[in-house]
Amino acid sequence: TVRRRPYWPRRYVDRVQVTVAESVGVEGGGRLLEDTGASRAVVQNHLMQLRWLTAMEPPAAFDADALRDEKVKILRAMAPLSPTAVARNAIRGQYGPGWVEAEPVSGYRQESQVDPDSETETYVAARLQIDDWRWSGVPFYVRTGKRMPKRATEVAIQFKEVPHRLFKDSSVDPEPNLLALRIQPDEGISLRFGAKVPGTRSDVRPVNMDFRYGSSFGVDPPEAYERLLLDAMIGDSTLFTRTDEVEEQWLLVDAIIAGWQRDRPAFPNYPAGAWGPPNAEDLLQRDGRSWRRP
Repeated sequence: TVRRRPYWPRRYVDRVQVTVAESVGVEGGGRLLEDTGASRAVVQNHLMQLRWLTAMEPPAAFDADALRDEKVKILRAMAPLSPTAVARNAIRGQYGPGWVEAEPVSGYRQESQVDPDSETETYVAARLQIDDWRWSGVPFYVRTGKRMPKRATEVAIQFKEVPHRLFKDSSVDPEPNLLALRIQPDEGISLRFGAKVPGTRSDVRPVNMDFRYGSSFGVDPPEAYERLLLDAMIGDSTLFTRTDEVEEQWLLVDAIIAGWQRDRPAFPNYPAGAWGPPNAEDLLQRDGRSWRRP
C-alpha cells in the first residue's frame, strides 16, 4: 500500500508510463489475434486496468463497489479521442522477422493461422490524458506489444525535476526520482533517486532502492488466474470489471480503432526483438521525453 496523496498529483508527477511487453509471438493463437488485434486483446482490458488502478483515488472501503466506483470515475474523466487526435496520439505496429533472446523468429505474417497480408496490429502505443484535478496535464504513455526484447509488465511514475539544484557542480546531471511498480515477472517495487557520491566532490548519482516479493517473503505470489478463480468461487467481485466500466473502456478503444480506419498501415513496421516501431519513439520525443526500458 502506498500513501500517495501528498506526492501523487500533477504538481509532482511529470508522466506515467505503462508497459505490457511480451517476448513471445502468437504461440499457436494466430486466429484469435487476427480477430482481435492488440487493441482489443490487451489495451481494452489489461493495459487500461493498470492505468486506472494507478490513477484512481483511494476507495472509501476495500470492497468491490467502492473500488470499481473509483475506477469508473477515472474512465469518465477521459473523453474518447477524435480521429485527428488518434492520428497524433495512437501508434500501431506489426512485427516482422527478427531476433528475440538470441534466437531467430519469423514475422507475424509468417505465423500459423495468420493472413499473409494481415493488417492486424501486434503493437499499440498511445498518449492519453485524464481531465481531473489530480492528473490534468500529466501524460499517460501506454504500450503493449508482442515479440519485444523481454517479457515485462510495469507501471513507471516519473517525478518532476527539483526546482533548484544544490549540487550544481556534479559531473552527472541528476535524474528525477522514479517509482517503478513491477507487475510481472519478478514482482516488486523499485525507487530510483539521487544520492551524493562519498568523497569531497559534489557528484550525485542515481541509485535504486528495491523490494522484491520473492526474496522478501520467500514464496512466489499465486498466478493471476488462481486468484480470480478463487474469488469467483467465494463470490468476491473486487477484481472483476463491472458493466459500466467495460462500456467506458470500449468507448475509448473503439474511438482509437475507428480513427485507424482512415489510413492503411505499412506493415510490418518493426522487427521482432525491438521495442516497437520508430514512430512510437516520436510519440514521446516530441514532448522531450523517452520510453523507459523495463
